[in-house]
Amino acid sequence: MAPALRVPATIFSRSFARYQDEAMTGKVIEVTSHGRVIGGYLSASELEHYLSLKRREREVLVVGELDDETISDMENAQYGVAPE
Repeated sequence: MAPALRVPATIFSRSFARYQDEAMTGKVIEVTSHGRVIGGYLSASELEHYLSLKRREREVLVVGELDDETISDMENAQYGVAPE
């Protein structure tokens, strides 16, 4: 992936077509306001990649904080079988 391009919000809004084309080349456009990132713009393929990563995220559990039901579910889980 190409490095992100930082653009102030006012310039981004005035030159949207230009930055839309930039995003199509694989760049992520970071939109800033007062020097901090307030949002971003990316191509459809980059969005799909992001959504794919989000689907693969996992919840982190601390063993000492698990309740009995969760421990039981884990003990009875079968590899490759999704919970109902």
